[in-house]
Amino acid sequence: MTGGVGFGVFSVGGDSPRVGFRVGHDVLDLAAHGLGAVFDVPTLNSFLALGRTSWEDTIARVDELVRAGADLVPLEDAEVVLPFTVSDYVDFYSSLEHATNLGRLFRPDAEPLLPNWRHLPVGYHGRSGTVVVSGTPIVRPCGQAKPPTEDVPRFEPSRRLDIELEIGFVAGVGSRLGEPVSAGAFRDHVFGVVLVNDWSARDIQAWEYQPLGPFLGKSFATSVGAWVTPLALLEDRFVPAPQQDPGPLPYLRTEGDWALDIELEVEVGGTVVSRTNARGLYWTMPQQLAHATVNGASIATGDLFASGTISGPEHGSEGSLIELTRNGEHPIGLADGSTRAFLEDDDEVVLRGRAGELELAEVRGVVVPARC
Repeated sequence: MTGGVGFGVFSVGGDSPRVGFRVGHDVLDLAAHGLGAVFDVPTLNSFLALGRTSWEDTIARVDELVRAGADLVPLEDAEVVLPFTVSDYVDFYSSLEHATNLGRLFRPDAEPLLPNWRHLPVGYHGRSGTVVVSGTPIVRPCGQAKPPTEDVPRFEPSRRLDIELEIGFVAGVGSRLGEPVSAGAFRDHVFGVVLVNDWSARDIQAWEYQPLGPFLGKSFATSVGAWVTPLALLEDRFVPAPQQDPGPLPYLRTEGDWALDIELEVEVGGTVVSRTNARGLYWTMPQQLAHATVNGASIATGDLFASGTISGPEHGSEGSLIELTRNGEHPIGLADGSTRAFLEDDDEVVLRGRAGELELAEVRGVVVPARC
């Protein structure tokens, strides 16, 4: 679909939010065009739960309406909200380059990858209630941190606020508790993708994460795009994934091409500081879903599964500041002449993605001062 971006929820002039489909810089009001009651509600969840046949039929109908010249709402007149109610949130660690970069920073005298990394998609269980739509201000978090030079921790606003460039997939059809979802069933359960910024307070994270992993250093906010791009619009962007060595266990094996060829970029303070591509992710989306449910954990409509930071092999293709600046030791320059090791108050971060002619919804967020 030329110009198509995806499904979201919008309102105009303070009226009731409802479902629309963004086409370039305009929005098709699905409720106004009689496509069904599931679109006259302030969330995509009812539509997502209908399943693959309904998703694809709706996309075909949207394409017909757009081609026929249906009335569109200018995007600048639309106020967007979080497009789906996030039932649950899981964040993975799927980029080999990102995991290797962090391993070299934090374990310089040891193997960068921990022994389990090449055998399973490592992840953590995030906080669904703090997933916010693009444009939501990000309050600098407060918490405990202990610099290496000090003997005891202190409580203060984070001094090492970071971003993470990610792509996430959104579950449509749920599953039953106790029944794993196979990698081969991915398309029957997953509706589409969004860009994700998993904001991270590196100083809080460094003090708290052993032995149980991320908690307050990440739970304060996660930003997603306002429009969910269906998998059906990305069919021509699936390409072979990187070779996995050793080969995965049977439940993680997939058939076909499952890496997404999506060009990505990170902008900080008006300056593009990184460019990379999602096709380099070591662990694919079907493998992530299969691993998340192999123990019998169920999925629900509106579940969000994020990839983890996406980084490439060259400098300038890293998806986080901690990598770009080598843990703050080599600040990056911005167009206004200033430098950044980590984010400062009033900094605006923008994540963008493009799949050929198809643009994914961007993710914006401005850092505002702490409230502690």
